[in-house]
Amino acid sequence: FFMNKKSAWNYCRIDAPEDIHGALKGQYERLETYAEQMGFTVVGSSQDLGSGLNFDRPGLQAVLEAAKAGSFQVLLVDSVSRIGRDTAKTMNFIQTISGCGINIYSPMEGEIKLSDFAMPPFQLR
Repeated sequence: FFMNKKSAWNYCRIDAPEDIHGALKGQYERLETYAEQMGFTVVGSSQDLGSGLNFDRPGLQAVLEAAKAGSFQVLLVDSVSRIGRDTAKTMNFIQTISGCGINIYSPMEGEIKLSDFAMPPFQLR
């Protein structure tokens, strides 16, 4: 009897109108390998082509919809910059995803947490 494997969703994005150099394929392959190493079962994936400043992307919306439906437990991204380039919106997204009980992992950065962003320059006493 195996422990329940965590279900994972692969999300990839490149900042280009089309994937000429196979960058998306490279991201997918890294995430697939990483999922295997971590013992995750990939249950879904989505991708976007275009700017990380626009958060109204179909692939990212698919992630949110699946997250809210409880379809997966772990979101895999090549790096946090794949989610987006706008820090506030990226934090907002991570907060939403975390609120659904989902952890975010990257092969390069390990587990991505909101606390990675919220590094205050000083402690309020």
